[in-house]
Amino acid sequence: MNCLHNLPRSSFLPLQDTKCCANTSPCVINRTGVIKAVDRRRNISMKATNGSAPVTNVEGAKVEEEKSDEYSNNMTEAMGAVLTYRHELGMNYNFIRPDLIVGSCLQTPKDVDKLRAIGVRTIFCLQKDSDLEYFDVDINAIREYASTCDDIQHLRAEIRDFDAFDLRLRLPAVVSKLHKAVNQNGGVTYIHCTAGLGRAPATALAYMFWVQGYNLKEALDILLGKRFCFPKLEAIKSATADILTGRKKKPVTLTWNGANCSTVEISGLDIGWGPKIPLNYDQEQGLWVLQRELPEGRYEYKYVIDGEWLYNKDEPVTEINKDGHINNYVQVSDDNPDSITAKLRERLMADEPDLTKNERLVIRQFLEACPDDE
Repeated sequence: MNCLHNLPRSSFLPLQDTKCCANTSPCVINRTGVIKAVDRRRNISMKATNGSAPVTNVEGAKVEEEKSDEYSNNMTEAMGAVLTYRHELGMNYNFIRPDLIVGSCLQTPKDVDKLRAIGVRTIFCLQKDSDLEYFDVDINAIREYASTCDDIQHLRAEIRDFDAFDLRLRLPAVVSKLHKAVNQNGGVTYIHCTAGLGRAPATALAYMFWVQGYNLKEALDILLGKRFCFPKLEAIKSATADILTGRKKKPVTLTWNGANCSTVEISGLDIGWGPKIPLNYDQEQGLWVLQRELPEGRYEYKYVIDGEWLYNKDEPVTEINKDGHINNYVQVSDDNPDSITAKLRERLMADEPDLTKNERLVIRQFLEACPDDE
């Protein structure tokens, strides 16, 4: 069920304009367990707490290292920042607040006891089954052991890895579930994904923004001051606007002019960079056509022509990115840019969005009304 359907309607206070620059420094967790970030203004390092014992079997360690290398390469390419995760070093985490921890995944049932020892009452896992299978994590054993303990609860709220659009769609329901768990269990909450560098910090940031009363920049500064990571701010802003304005979709038509190719596909948009959507050839127009409904927002995409990745010069293009690539993009917006909802979304998508007292009340009501997905 789409919990946005349960959104109560209310009026909003006057709009506010604010500005800031978010810190999105590339970060690395090196082989000694030290998290490092490279900033244009300074170099900073911070010690992360290691939980699980490192892999000691030589052959097993080699396999783990190879998997970590592959995962880190995929993460860096997908997230647009130099990010490294060493699964073989065990669980690592940082206290963001006295009651909130962001970290990497639990690897064995023993990790449950390590978290209990530091006061954790809720383990909040954002991984999908495929994430767990990749690193051979037995999630059932972890959950079964946690269920035998009367002082801790293990919950799952899945978000696809490296997928900012899925993060945007899932955040409202995920934070709703988190909010209810914190209210029920109290104590310290441990939020984790695989590496603790993308989904988990984004979820913690949205929780701080929506529930704990921080503005987004203030929450981000606290988060990055404790753990160097790369939360997708645009996904959080879009999810905030979705709660307050509704997730309206608009029809979009994309075309490729080329009769000499046999297959035309698109990657990106709302499906991420892995999957591809085939276009249909319209003989009357002599064009390959894709018609799709997209929620409001900005989407990058690229055409795949007979297996070759190309951008369309006849559609809007991005600037050259750090890898030397150019993508197409489409901006999906309200038909009336002067409407109340359009102005509200514009404000929330700005550099330093904050929420009015009334908006916070609407979000709180939404989070409490959203049905659980587990």
